[in-house]
Amino acid sequence: MYDYAWTIISDELSGTFAAVPPLISGTRLGAALVLGGLIGMERERLQKPAGLRTHMLVSMAACLFILVSQQLASVPFGAEEALRVDPLRLIEAVTAGVAFLAAGAIFTSGGKVHNITTGASMWLAGAIGLACGSGQMPLAAMATVIVLIVLFLLRWIEKWMGTHQAPPDA
Repeated sequence: MYDYAWTIISDELSGTFAAVPPLISGTRLGAALVLGGLIGMERERLQKPAGLRTHMLVSMAACLFILVSQQLASVPFGAEEALRVDPLRLIEAVTAGVAFLAAGAIFTSGGKVHNITTGASMWLAGAIGLACGSGQMPLAAMATVIVLIVLFLLRWIEKWMGTHQAPPDA
């Protein structure tokens, strides 16, 4: 029984990752987690409703959806001409799910909209996860750097210009 279980586990870890090997999958998931976390740290620092953990989870989930789709594309489901793999559908589904989460973080109070930047950063964390999952980690890293510049530098410029609105409780 033990040998049989070990054979199944061994096969699963070494042979069924047809599209993306386990080490590469793990690297992509880790990159999505770290890059999403960098954006989440900025939101966490400002005590926004969606912070470090949320951004990490959104980015990693998006990455996982891409990895799963790549694996499913290599599974024989029948005749090759019947197989339809449409990565755009997956991207649309992920962005719709993230948009739903982001919309939950955005609210209005006293006629003013709050947390729209947090919603946008969650959406972007999803895009970064999609990029990581598809193997575009340099692109994801560049996007993360640009986002952090926007979030940090432009906040400072808005304060300097006097156009930054502090939250009512700050």
